[in-house]
Amino acid sequence: EVQLVESGGGLVQPGGSLRLSCAASGFTFDDYAMSWVRQAPGKGLEWVSAITWNAGSTYYTESMKGRLTISRDNAKNTLYLQMNSLLSEDTAVYYCAKDLSAFYTSDGGMDYWGKGTLVTVSS
Repeated sequence: EVQLVESGGGLVQPGGSLRLSCAASGFTFDDYAMSWVRQAPGKGLEWVSAITWNAGSTYYTESMKGRLTISRDNAKNTLYLQMNSLLSEDTAVYYCAKDLSAFYTSDGGMDYWGKGTLVTVSS
């Protein structure tokens, strides 16, 4: 059974930082690209970042580029998202998702999702 469990969310002040983690199990982690997707209150899903199977390439949404670093530890089956200089508009539930292949494509899709971790940016 594929499981993706996010952690690391919480309340942070504007300008602060958080590091999200996603523990994966039930599949061969290093066979797949992985993504982070978020959903702000009252809004739809927004893709945030992706990383290929071997971390050879990383991808970021324009709205957060320069403030994010996605990484993975294939030995630990864990995906990470370092978020810096957080803004109030970054408040959202952040989900990690398993991509359909080893390489990320914008139209590739994802087939498994975690339950998400809430990030609240507020003073």
